[in-house]
Amino acid sequence: MSPLNDPLPPVAAAGLGMAHGGPDKAPEEHDTAVVVCTYTEERWDDLVECVQSLHHQTRSAGEIVVVVDHNPGLLARAQGLGVKAIANRYPRGLSGGRNTGVEVTRGALVAFLDDDAVASPTWLENMVAPFDDARVLGVGGLIEPLWMTDQAAWFPEEFYWVLGCTHRGLLRVPGPVRNPFGASMCMRRTIFEEVGLFRDGIGRAEGAPMGCEETELCIRARQRWEDGVFLFQPDARIQHRVPAARVRWNYFVSRCYAEGVSKALISRSVGRGAALSEERAYSTRILPLGVMRGLRDSLLGGDHAGLLRSGAIMAGLAVTTAGYLKGQCGYRNLVNY
Repeated sequence: MSPLNDPLPPVAAAGLGMAHGGPDKAPEEHDTAVVVCTYTEERWDDLVECVQSLHHQTRSAGEIVVVVDHNPGLLARAQGLGVKAIANRYPRGLSGGRNTGVEVTRGALVAFLDDDAVASPTWLENMVAPFDDARVLGVGGLIEPLWMTDQAAWFPEEFYWVLGCTHRGLLRVPGPVRNPFGASMCMRRTIFEEVGLFRDGIGRAEGAPMGCEETELCIRARQRWEDGVFLFQPDARIQHRVPAARVRWNYFVSRCYAEGVSKALISRSVGRGAALSEERAYSTRILPLGVMRGLRDSLLGGDHAGLLRSGAIMAGLAVTTAGYLKGQCGYRNLVNY
């Protein structure tokens, strides 16, 4: 049965240009690689727990690779984790780390997990299951916040994407999405072979907390395979650490602004219509509902933080829009394009 709510029509394997035995059967265990990118020793304990969670999966990965971003000391330390640890071959940044992981692995499926995340025991099993369907290009999982401090009452769930987590307004049942979230996703290797790697110049690196490199890649893949789909699989769960620094107002503002810049860069790469297809519904439907919810919670429910959440939603949208306009004016240029 298709992983979608409605069955997908059969598609010939050749239509997606699939390799490694074709998509008509589930990839074998040794055909799945997991890539974890890391960059700072400040997350050492997080990285250890992340790798341990991968060793306790109900479905074993054929390969687990830790890619260290230009940090020789951390690389030497990571080589004692019992997995393959290598240095980022590309310029500093998350895109380069992920691309290195793609290049050094061989699995028909490549999964990505953030170094500050903990995968549930069935994460990989549930992540891989939808690939039985020939049309499935990639899968993303549910990302729950793992609070390292008290949850900020002012922080709206509609902006949990700022924390790298699944936000209010996204699907909570299996179904198609434009792109998975990079903290927890799996893609067919065919994507990288046919349309290229993650774009440098979009994803996170030193400086502004940029993002969206997985969005741009997924749009390119959908342009290559019009019948292909990316799926959300809520049973593939992880917990993503949220340190105190990420629930501060200055991080919220900087992350929203960087997101707007990133979306502008994607628009210049793949077209505005594709780049903003989901953002329109988010800004015109999800966010107004969030504002009204916050007002209701405050005025009728006695939750005084509701007003703060409503204000944060409006401010977040305004700052993200400002970042987008700045990006449209040429704040940064895409490289490797």
